[in-house]
Amino acid sequence: MTTTAVRTRMTTREWSMLFVLCGAIFLEGINVAMLNVALPAIRADLGLSTGELQWVMSAYVLGYGGFMLLGGRAADLYGRRRMFLGWLAVFMVVSALGGLATEGWHLIAARFAAGVAAAVMTPAGLSIITTSFEEGPDRNKALLVYSGTAAGGFSLGLVLGGLLAIADWRWVLFAPAALSLAILVPAVSLIPKRDEVTGGTMDVAGAVTVTAAIMLLVFGVERAAHVGAGWTALSIGGGLALLALFAAIERRSPAPLVRLGLLRSAPLVRANLAGLLFAGSFFGFQFVAVLYLQELRGWSSLETSLAMLAIGADAVLAPTLTPRLVDRYGNARVILAGLLLAVLSYALFLPIGADWPYALMFPTMIILGLAFALAYGPLTIVGTDGVAEQEQGLAGGLLYTSFQFGAALGLSATTAVLVAASASGDQLASYRTALAVPLAAALLAALVSVTRRVTR
Repeated sequence: MTTTAVRTRMTTREWSMLFVLCGAIFLEGINVAMLNVALPAIRADLGLSTGELQWVMSAYVLGYGGFMLLGGRAADLYGRRRMFLGWLAVFMVVSALGGLATEGWHLIAARFAAGVAAAVMTPAGLSIITTSFEEGPDRNKALLVYSGTAAGGFSLGLVLGGLLAIADWRWVLFAPAALSLAILVPAVSLIPKRDEVTGGTMDVAGAVTVTAAIMLLVFGVERAAHVGAGWTALSIGGGLALLALFAAIERRSPAPLVRLGLLRSAPLVRANLAGLLFAGSFFGFQFVAVLYLQELRGWSSLETSLAMLAIGADAVLAPTLTPRLVDRYGNARVILAGLLLAVLSYALFLPIGADWPYALMFPTMIILGLAFALAYGPLTIVGTDGVAEQEQGLAGGLLYTSFQFGAALGLSATTAVLVAASASGDQLASYRTALAVPLAAALLAALVSVTRRVTR
């Protein structure tokens, strides 16, 4: 058989390269999480209104979600190493500039630029892994370590953000800048210098159309709870119309940005859909849980962060437990188990009380960490498995676009239900009602994975 049948361990250099790439996805995870818990301090220092404060997060989401497909394709065409290193440097600079912000617009602009940088850097890093490790056990192990690091970064970022915000919220942005430099220096020598550039021109019409479409969709979903139904329908309708135009352009383009034949892969499409719903369920749950702990229970940002730290168990479980389960049961069963555990974790939190001890919340947090460990990594494997090397960046871009759009969709849907339920005046009841959204999203994700298996 091939080399993958006899190799049982990666070389030191391969581990070192993987460590650097994991550092980048860890950076992206803590960057999002740390800023979440620093928002009150940012509002107080810069005098932002609630609408302006929301844009501190939404600007990053728009840049990240809107440019992800373009970034993934750019990695395929112009070199994964070049795109990764170059945009990691951009991420470092704009993070530092955000930390120096004295006006709200300055910070919002820096966050948008950071989102664009992450939209290129992230699929480039993922495609470096999928093209450096042969399909099979080696690649699966690398992807599970990588995905575990991503989720662990988000969980640890909640705690780090709480600690840094106590000192000064600006450190929440300076810290990622410093970490970017620490990753960039070894990455220059560790990431292979083989030239994977395929050349060719970017499908400009397709790139502009799909980027505008995704940005409109993300914008419409992100703002759904803050504007009228008419504006939401207009934004989402415009986004869908642009997606239809994009599909027409791609059919006629001699060098399409997205080869539509890629979307004929049923496992890839189902993995993306399940990932979208899974991400939406988690971000919706996190939003409600944070409000419950801080606004109803009066917990501090740091106490809230520590309460949710158990979710970070996936950082340990993903590279240790998940590979064994995947080897024994296959991706499909492991993904389904993870999604069903997510359903269980949200259901356990549904009857929250006004004075619940943490002991009653802990099962939700630890089970959700296990759910992430079982579902996230295998979904990443299925979303890139069987894709030609020259389209790995695009496959990674599709997958992360699904995760990002799912996060925006889940957050907005949960917020809309929470706002509507709050009209009754019963705050606790409104939280319970809103928790039905992540529960339903996780159930739908499990249904997608069980109706037809998400992998072959």
